[in-house]
Amino acid sequence: MGKEEKFKNSGIEIGIYTLGDIGPDPHNGKTISSGQRIKEIIQAAKLADEAGLDIFGVGEHHRLDYATSAPPVVLAAIAQITKQIKLTSATTVLSTIDPVRLFEDFATLDLLSDGRAEIIAGRGAFAESFPLFGYDINDYDTLFSEHIDLFLQLNKNERITWNGQFRSSLRNAEIAPRPLQNQIPISIGVGGTPGSAVRAGELGIGMTLVILGGDPMHFKPLVDLYRQTGIEAGHDPENLKVCLTGHGYISKTTQQAKEEFYPYYSNYWSYVNVQRGMTARRISRTDFEQLTNKDTALFVGSPQQIIEKILRQYELFGHQRFMAQIDIGGLPFKKVAEGIELLATEIAPIVRKETSK
Repeated sequence: MGKEEKFKNSGIEIGIYTLGDIGPDPHNGKTISSGQRIKEIIQAAKLADEAGLDIFGVGEHHRLDYATSAPPVVLAAIAQITKQIKLTSATTVLSTIDPVRLFEDFATLDLLSDGRAEIIAGRGAFAESFPLFGYDINDYDTLFSEHIDLFLQLNKNERITWNGQFRSSLRNAEIAPRPLQNQIPISIGVGGTPGSAVRAGELGIGMTLVILGGDPMHFKPLVDLYRQTGIEAGHDPENLKVCLTGHGYISKTTQQAKEEFYPYYSNYWSYVNVQRGMTARRISRTDFEQLTNKDTALFVGSPQQIIEKILRQYELFGHQRFMAQIDIGGLPFKKVAEGIELLATEIAPIVRKETSK
């Protein structure tokens, strides 16, 4: 069986990602250190690899209440204790990072991991990286356009001559090292903005769609727009790959999952709202029940409930990858580990089988 045929028949890829948030445990008020959080993230990746999941992602934030400001460093540590699992950023804030530095970091990660490095690029959920690295938030869109253009050229060429608005020109510059893969796979993270879907389609690169709640049907126009734009731009539809991501929590029964996860999920949104300058509003139990019903995009429930939700989305989007964020709100590592085991052993095999038909 050839590589292409094997890929087509194996169903969608399934994995997990973390943003490294450091929140207090709502049951005892204790907050773990950044060091412990990073060690637990590395251990989670090791468990995911051993359990047979396909991809692990680490997000980027530059705040004291997040532990992962340097995803390629964390992913490099993970590369040394894993064998098969693909390793991606989730998300790289591309507007505020030098594309040359980004390429060299991930090319190095690719060599360390024997060809498992990937990048999800986006604006990010917060704006703190703009003043931190000397950029103007008002330039975020033009910065992103320039940086993605440069990165894609770096991905293709060992030497490059380039001119732009925001960084110094390059004159026959050597870009080293080169990755093990022919090119580092890159996708654009999309939260709900049509312009981002259009950009990913025009460039012919992947789209990673973040759906944190509500009816997934509302996001179908974005996926359709991405694919339509990509085809009109002359790209092969086979290369227009979609990844869906969302929050999740898995337990033996749906009721148990809701009971266990509610304090952590409510806690998560309480401190995230404060981080964004809003009131620390906790989600009510009634609202949580609505957010977790069978037709929504919040992946909280029994393995069977999660399978049904993933397959419903697959019918809508025909995507190639699903990634869940299962470690939010101060959740103890023991619960994260249990979630990885359930996702890998009880959910992934059935989803892969159903989506390979």
